[in-house]
Amino acid sequence: MMERLEQIHGMVWGPWTLVIFLGVGIFFTLKCHFFQIRGFSYWWRNTAGRILSGKVSEGTGEGNGTDSGKKKGISQFQSVCTALAATVGTGNIAGVATALTAGGPGALFWMWVSALIGMITAYSETMLGIRYRYKDSDGHYVCGPFVYMERGLGIKGMGILYSFLCLMCSLGMGSMVQANSAISTMEYTWKVPALTGGLVFTGILMLVICGGINRIGNVAEKLMPAASGIYIVFSLIVIFSCYDRIPGALASMVSSAFCPEAAAGGGAGYVVSRSIRYGISRGVFSNEAGLGTLAVLHGPAEDTTPHEQGMWAMFEVFFDTVILCTLTALVILCMTDSALDAVPYEGAALAAWCFSGRLGIAGEYLVSGSMVVFAFATIMAWFYLGKQAAAYFIRGTGLGEQAGRWFAARVYPLLFLGAVFLGSEARLDVVWMLSDIWNGLMAFPNLTALLFLYKEVTLPEGFRAGKT
Repeated sequence: MMERLEQIHGMVWGPWTLVIFLGVGIFFTLKCHFFQIRGFSYWWRNTAGRILSGKVSEGTGEGNGTDSGKKKGISQFQSVCTALAATVGTGNIAGVATALTAGGPGALFWMWVSALIGMITAYSETMLGIRYRYKDSDGHYVCGPFVYMERGLGIKGMGILYSFLCLMCSLGMGSMVQANSAISTMEYTWKVPALTGGLVFTGILMLVICGGINRIGNVAEKLMPAASGIYIVFSLIVIFSCYDRIPGALASMVSSAFCPEAAAGGGAGYVVSRSIRYGISRGVFSNEAGLGTLAVLHGPAEDTTPHEQGMWAMFEVFFDTVILCTLTALVILCMTDSALDAVPYEGAALAAWCFSGRLGIAGEYLVSGSMVVFAFATIMAWFYLGKQAAAYFIRGTGLGEQAGRWFAARVYPLLFLGAVFLGSEARLDVVWMLSDIWNGLMAFPNLTALLFLYKEVTLPEGFRAGKT
């Protein structure tokens, strides 16, 4: 069975898939006149700048096509933190380390390329999600690729397919796999038995998700800034403690990305292809741009516009890959002096070894703690993703809106919590492979819908008018 799954996985995540991701991103980059680059100061002021000025919760509320009435959504800052919870995860630590050992220092360069192109894809899908979102009979927002597939393209079957794939991902990649990573880390670092860790982890998660999107948003807005801030500070401490190696690390990144010195030996093409493959694929895995998940997570934001949430999605991809992934990569490259072949570690163990080289046991605890917190945040956000997908899928199969809400509120939480607990105990080779396949398949209907709806992806009026 594993052999067959590996063949399917190779087809889903083959080089042509990465070409499609990049092709769609380049198309929208040209259509939007390189907005992620030319408009950097504009979208930065309207995202991170608003965080620093304390105005992030303010919104214009104009032209978002939503109904008025009692608000059952969350604030803009909460929606941003919830979206970051889904994108910032174990991929920022273990994924980066794996990309570097498999593709060399140049993988970081191609992660940047992936992020730069993915930013405009994230902008497009999130903008369309907000434009087509609506409120159900209970007053809750329904938003995501399945909505703009149904209401924008008029292809309900595509939306049902996407919601099914998203539902499967939430019960695999978003729950079992993440829980397994967190519990395994706790067991290795703090000797917490897997059963005990699974029970505690699942119990805390149950307390959070039983409060719905409002409690998820409240937890996310407190957890993500604190966890990300601590990780950034300690990463900078390690990097600047060996500041003399920074130029060499950056040089190895560029030279390995194109490897001109290996051209004479005929190895350049192989090395470059590995750097591109692992850099771009790890970048997509980390920031999720193109999968459509950001469109779902931004859906509950109140008092906002499509352009506004689109720019927040761009910021999230930038923060996830260009900032957090780069910090992890620089820690590893500086501490190993870019000699990755000589290090007998990989994945999270490599990151922990590099941090502990400067911070001692505190460094190992930092990486382990970050893995656990980021995994928990990812699970929390994926619960909301899966719940939205479950409600839409059941409704789309003809059972009606009431049946969809009942399944999402009663049955799905039990399935999700069961998957989380099972993930803490089980071997997940098959689950990981299946989840990765579902994850990849999500991109195809989403990217297809984006291309057909490309005319509706526009730039913010303020940017077009040259306003600051």
